[in-house]
Amino acid sequence: MSSPQMPPWLQEQIMKLQQTQQSLQSIMTQKQHLEIEKAETTKALEELKKIADGDAVFKQAGTVLIKSSKKDSIDELEEKIEMAKTRATVLEKQETRVKDTLKEQETKITELMKGGAAGNATPPVDENSRK
Repeated sequence: MSSPQMPPWLQEQIMKLQQTQQSLQSIMTQKQHLEIEKAETTKALEELKKIADGDAVFKQAGTVLIKSSKKDSIDELEEKIEMAKTRATVLEKQETRVKDTLKEQETKITELMKGGAAGNATPPVDENSRK
């Protein structure tokens, strides 16, 4: 038993949809890693603020520890948190854009399938796809 062959233009639309889904998955993974990094950095900052100003502070540089001042370490961690917040904002915007694109692609494929276009040899004219 063989199923009807899917037209190339429909295969192309489905491939675009799958690529968009992969992009969304990648963004979601990046967001998750960023949230973990932000949480770890925030915890380190909280712990660093608890110690006395004169206590020794060390930071990791590759495989070695380097002595640092409490103030410098706090400044570095606060900057790292701000950078993570900025990156999170960018990822949020990317996620919104990709989700919108995904909805458009799903709607387009659904309309093509409902219109019986799957059995046609050529795709219906879509001015949006020519942008």
